[in-house]
Amino acid sequence: MIAQSNSVRVAVLPGDGIGTEVTEAALAVLEPLARRHGIGIATEMLPAGAFHYKETGEAFPESSFRAAEKADAILLGAMGWPGIRYADGTEIAPQLDLRFRLNLYAGVRPVRAIPGVPVALAHPRAREIDLVLIRESTEGLFHSRGKGMVTEDLAEETLRITRATTEKLSRFAFRLAERRAVQRGRKGRVTLVDKANVFRAFAFMRTVFDGVAREFPAVESGHHYVDAMALDLVRRPWEFDVLPTENMFGDILSDLGAGLVGGMGFSPSADIGDEHAVFQPAHGTAPDIAGQGIANPSAMLLSAAMMLDWLAARGAGQGFADAAAELEGAVDKAFGEGLRTADIGGKDGTAAVAKAVAARIGR
Repeated sequence: MIAQSNSVRVAVLPGDGIGTEVTEAALAVLEPLARRHGIGIATEMLPAGAFHYKETGEAFPESSFRAAEKADAILLGAMGWPGIRYADGTEIAPQLDLRFRLNLYAGVRPVRAIPGVPVALAHPRAREIDLVLIRESTEGLFHSRGKGMVTEDLAEETLRITRATTEKLSRFAFRLAERRAVQRGRKGRVTLVDKANVFRAFAFMRTVFDGVAREFPAVESGHHYVDAMALDLVRRPWEFDVLPTENMFGDILSDLGAGLVGGMGFSPSADIGDEHAVFQPAHGTAPDIAGQGIANPSAMLLSAAMMLDWLAARGAGQGFADAAAELEGAVDKAFGEGLRTADIGGKDGTAAVAKAVAARIGR
């Protein structure tokens, strides 16, 4: 927990491509927000990423990791670049190293319709979409990262599900549902997304989940096969609340969810563990638009709001919770009042979004 002093230290990893651009935009908004709420946010810029690897041979210097580990929170832009890879052909992805080294088991991916932002579905209830995917981020199929067996004739990766991590993930999901229920004035619901009809690992995951569900009788619980969930996220996404799932399933479904509410530019995320957390937009480095000043920083701004809220829950003080709510509200107001980025057919660039959101702080 954070000793309440109304001041925190945030490690900032801008990364590559548009990661650096959306990070700059977020910091420009956080500055007036912090002044308004009387909170201290000391930032430390840390090198890491694909271009750092190209220049130095290190994708994630140990000094950067140690500094991030000591910070109260970590804010990350985006990392990786198509033409820069390790010798085995895999991506430069220090963000994955952070997840595993800091045991950030809960990948939190909100999917919410934002005022003024076009939604993919024509159904009149599409504007009610407000759910959270929780992607287990340290196990599942990603457990096999760097460990898979490859021969001339076959390749094999191993999926892992453990009781300890599934219990923690499930409790995280139910506690989040409890909190959302209070905020939204309705009963919370947690739906496990699995493939328990085919794989013993997912049948095991479901059994563990059901055991935790009994600890939270005030929250409804249920299950959904991942293929059926892919269908229902298109057919009736407004009926879902909190959706915990395995790593690979969450990776895929969170992109589907982003597509429902405007795209990856509006998709924030957090990777949260017991002691540490990383906050970053769910999108990548977007080489096709990097350097043009047109990247949508909304996902990064909303990730920063998640960071402030998490810091408040960790004991940083009410000012952080108030700042989080105002930042999210300022994004909603800006788009609700006509802001339009290139990814939704508009002309407002990265700096224009930051300026518009900052202008609505305190208004």
